[in-house]
Amino acid sequence: MKIVLPGGTGQVGTVLRRALTAAGHEVVVLSRRPEGRGEIAWDGRTLGAWTEAVDGSDVVVNLAGRSVSCRYTPANLKEMMDSRVDSARVVGEAISASARPPRVWLQMSTATVYAHRFDAPNDEATGVIGGAEPGVPAYWGYSVDIARAWEREQESADTPRTRKAALRSAMVMSPDRGGVFDVLLRLARLGLGGPVAGGAQYVSWIHDHDFVRAIEFLIARDDLEGPVNLAAPSPLPQRAFMRALREAWGVPAGLPATRWTAELGAFALRSDTELLLKSRRVVPGRLLDAGFAFDHPEWPRAAADLVRRVRAR
Repeated sequence: MKIVLPGGTGQVGTVLRRALTAAGHEVVVLSRRPEGRGEIAWDGRTLGAWTEAVDGSDVVVNLAGRSVSCRYTPANLKEMMDSRVDSARVVGEAISASARPPRVWLQMSTATVYAHRFDAPNDEATGVIGGAEPGVPAYWGYSVDIARAWEREQESADTPRTRKAALRSAMVMSPDRGGVFDVLLRLARLGLGGPVAGGAQYVSWIHDHDFVRAIEFLIARDDLEGPVNLAAPSPLPQRAFMRALREAWGVPAGLPATRWTAELGAFALRSDTELLLKSRRVVPGRLLDAGFAFDHPEWPRAAADLVRRVRAR
């Protein structure tokens, strides 16, 4: 197959490109700064010569969007919104104008669309969309607005010959440098991987191999469209999540952090505490109902596999 990855140079794009190329597919990456073979320039906002790669392709997986690993300033939040909505809009325009449009358009979204909650998991059918939870910072609602606008842009695109699915992805855990697992493991190795603000908030995650397998599953299944949660079936509280990571590496303990010290740490890392404090209890209802079987459904064994790969690297 010919698979086009707009925004495919980030961590998730690197994971997907590597696996799909190894499987024998032709992979074309659309990038603002193309550097090598198989990469084509685009600006993520306007139609251009890059649309020739979309016309005649089999699948488009749009991963474009400003990284959420940043301070949630008004300027950064606006850039996060614009980069996602603009890229989804222009990908839809390119597909609509294609003489031979792809049969599948998978659009990256986020599990952050669901509410901050502890009482029950969020699946696609019964999950609670966030944005109005009491007792959380008001700007958390803007992250939900971004996700909803992102999905709405894909849904409204006029692409009748192309099946569309929105990937409500949890954090993709891979051993690659600079990814979220790399950051969390570094904290654990430094003895800083304890519970944050009590550690009751849920962490949703997906092993990189299962992420790739889920993408391949969605490409093959013509009956799946609309929102799909890409998350392992066993989210767990942050304190248990980090304990399992420490055990996988062999670190005996991790210093706990209060909400206040988490704010200081996030500031130092040029990130935001929403990534640490929001309870994301997300489960893959539609994937499981469709018969998808996870190779890494439980975090302790997934963490052990990722640690093994880091050490082998």
